[in-house]
Amino acid sequence: MLKRLPVLLLCLLAGPAFAAGYPDHAIKMVVPFAPGGGTDVLGRIIAQRLSEKWGQPVVVENQPGASGGIGTRTVAKADPDGYTLLMDSTGGLMAAAAALAPDGHFDVNKFFAPITVVAAPPYLVVVNPKVKATSIAELIKLAKEKPKGLTFGSSGVGAASHLSAVLFAKDAGIELLHVPYRGTGPAVTDLLGGRIDLMFSPSTTVQAMIETGKLRVLATTGAKRSKFFPNVPTVAESGVPGYQSVGWFGLLAPAHTPPDIVAKLNKAVVDIMGEKNVIDHMAALGAEPEPQAPEEFARYINTDIAKWDALVAERHIVMPGAKKK
Repeated sequence: MLKRLPVLLLCLLAGPAFAAGYPDHAIKMVVPFAPGGGTDVLGRIIAQRLSEKWGQPVVVENQPGASGGIGTRTVAKADPDGYTLLMDSTGGLMAAAAALAPDGHFDVNKFFAPITVVAAPPYLVVVNPKVKATSIAELIKLAKEKPKGLTFGSSGVGAASHLSAVLFAKDAGIELLHVPYRGTGPAVTDLLGGRIDLMFSPSTTVQAMIETGKLRVLATTGAKRSKFFPNVPTVAESGVPGYQSVGWFGLLAPAHTPPDIVAKLNKAVVDIMGEKNVIDHMAALGAEPEPQAPEEFARYINTDIAKWDALVAERHIVMPGAKKK
């Protein structure tokens, strides 16, 4: 903390003038997952356009580990000068929250300056074509016939792809065997190879595999059908009433980043997400821009983490970095 103090004081004293020349050198955007996952794909779209917009490199740096917790905690400790950003998701914040706020009272504003949501799409329930299930009802039946035998992959313990499946198993009254990975990309690789049976995956990662028949989609996890997959039913309408899970992807900076820099970043990213080529690119990945003001994003994160924290406690899940009780 002492090392950060001069930078923090400079940011606070400089005020709007501090952002006048921002950015004047390269920005690092940390993605706390392996390359190829939804967070990484969306982060690279934003990073490329920011680089073009501002004439300064925005370099994506993947820091996977601990279900996204390692990279997320790294950014929480970075200098709050706007030159270290975090492209994160539900799971990365969940994993970091367990270590940053071991008392269970996590407030994102204590550790980060939320900038904006980039997208908050539902997940897709996808299976390897060798799995003899073409619907959620058939998947549940298969799981009941083979307790703990169906395996699902995720980007790590506590990731949204993990917790979405845990919630599904709880609501459907079945057991599934969890196989955690260091990111969605590696998990999808094993799903394609038949080493795991299913995943709750961001559409950004698996849409191309669905279109080519390499994976089979059974349902989406939103409250209503996705406009990108209108013929795919929701989990709720497939025999698990009330089920809903979406995962957000968004941009954050370390806490105490000057508000004018946060505002400048928010405006730039919101403008980028309004560009037709970016909208089309995201649509091809099954996602659509859902920008928010920084204050709205902060409230969204805190509400989302509280929801998943309740499930973690109920199912006795030990999050990365959390102390066993």
